[in-house]
Amino acid sequence: MCDMPLQRLARHLGHRAWFVKLGKAIVPFDRAMAKLTGGRVVALGVVPSLILTTTGRKSGLARSQPLAYVPDGDDIILIGSNWGGPNHPAWSGNLIANPAAKVNVKGREKSVTARLLTGAERDEAWRLAVQVWPPYATYEKRCAPRVIRVFRLTTG
Repeated sequence: MCDMPLQRLARHLGHRAWFVKLGKAIVPFDRAMAKLTGGRVVALGVVPSLILTTTGRKSGLARSQPLAYVPDGDDIILIGSNWGGPNHPAWSGNLIANPAAKVNVKGREKSVTARLLTGAERDEAWRLAVQVWPPYATYEKRCAPRVIRVFRLTTG
């Protein structure tokens, strides 16, 4: 799935706790790079990445977040792993409260509608996500008993 040496290395190191700390520290830089490049550069190309813009469930303001994603045909799968932390990421609560959102993928923005996946549909999307980013399995173990939220985003 990942052919570049940097991608293979990131997939290997992504299981380590220090990598998570580094990843969290890089998010502000990632957000700035995405803004500077109009969303064309996110996560340094290590994983498929996008900028998700949701409506804040409390503030009502637009909230943008760089995230890894899993392409699934024309749909997008988002994993609310929060790096394996004990709490759900804020963006996932925003999507539950208001499923209408926007994504910027490689500089192209489009409107999407999010749906929280459950049951067999969630399991299938989760398996696909772990193929793209194996550290998700480690994050799942770290955040137990929290169940990581999995969303399907569709256009329109």
